[in-house]
Amino acid sequence: MNELIMIKYGELTTKKDNRKYFVKTLTANIEATLKDEKAQIIKNNVRMYIYCENADKIEEKLKKVFGIHSISKAYKVNNNIEDVLKKSLEIMDRNKKTFKVITSRADKTFKTPSMEYSSNLGALILKNSHFKVDVHNPDIILHVEIRTDGTYVYTSEIKGAGGYPVGVQGKGLLMLSGGIDSPVAGYLALKRGVSIECMYFESPPHTSFEAKNKVLSLAKILNEYSGKIKVHVVPFTKIQEEIYKKCPDTYMITIMRRMMYRIAEKYAKKINAHAIFNGESIGQVASQTLESMVCVNNVVSMPVIRPVACFDKLEIIALAEKIGAYETSILPYEDCCTIFVPKHPVIKPKLENCISYEQNLDYEKLIDEAIDNIEVITNFEKPKYEDLL
Repeated sequence: MNELIMIKYGELTTKKDNRKYFVKTLTANIEATLKDEKAQIIKNNVRMYIYCENADKIEEKLKKVFGIHSISKAYKVNNNIEDVLKKSLEIMDRNKKTFKVITSRADKTFKTPSMEYSSNLGALILKNSHFKVDVHNPDIILHVEIRTDGTYVYTSEIKGAGGYPVGVQGKGLLMLSGGIDSPVAGYLALKRGVSIECMYFESPPHTSFEAKNKVLSLAKILNEYSGKIKVHVVPFTKIQEEIYKKCPDTYMITIMRRMMYRIAEKYAKKINAHAIFNGESIGQVASQTLESMVCVNNVVSMPVIRPVACFDKLEIIALAEKIGAYETSILPYEDCCTIFVPKHPVIKPKLENCISYEQNLDYEKLIDEAIDNIEVITNFEKPKYEDLL
């Protein structure tokens, strides 16, 4: 394994008391991501080094691992300026004209100060090449990190996914629909170090086989950032039909979401999740007003986290496009939130009305039945319809 990738941790380095745990979790996540690659990982509290055979391929995989600030293809040489000069001239792009040297001297026993070392190395490069110095807007930035085990040299630095390693903040249950918002909410939860499992509510025959496959496709996209996602599919038909029969049209959406939240909390406790996540944002549709959120939150004691609550739609779409979920999210397959929708749903529901209308429902029994029949999916390769017949 003759290629080397250097990883910088970024935000992890600000968490001094938990740094070892964060680095350990990040290492485990990287090992899982690279399980099919030939790679050797060496880590310390400030850097991780991956020795491998195909750095370009591994760099692509590492871009989706949260907890990484930057990724660089690096070269390790001895701590003498002659070896550093030789390697620098090898890796500097000959098609470029100007350069700048930035030296980091982590080994404080190394006598030459960083600024002086940069100046000395820059002078040698000038003498032995066609390059010119430009400290303000160089074509090439040559990074030199002097450490006790050697000097690391690199010219490129790819931005990592940032955030915290998935898993350091515990587990959450994401209410994953087929829309644009909830996959983005899941992505943002993962970025803050939350390990997520997903819950999808289906109402066959009112919702289609294609709608379920659409959700599994979105889960597969999120799984690229985690590798540990499960989808828990809730049979919601009976509950939704009971609401349709026995509750006023205007309150159908609010009561439906109260039932979803009850199921989500009860099941979240079963899988040891600490919070419920969803894609709700503050808006003027029936499920997005603050009054609606108050009514819905009333049925649970578990924290409900809405990562995109204060994003506008264009910001959410931009993130959906960034993670590759947008084109799937806009496929025209209805989920259970878009069926039985009344013409004029209540925008500012009242809690006392919700409680009164729910007295017409034997919802505890229906909820238990739904939870008992949840389907757990870990394989996101979409089945063909005829295979299920």
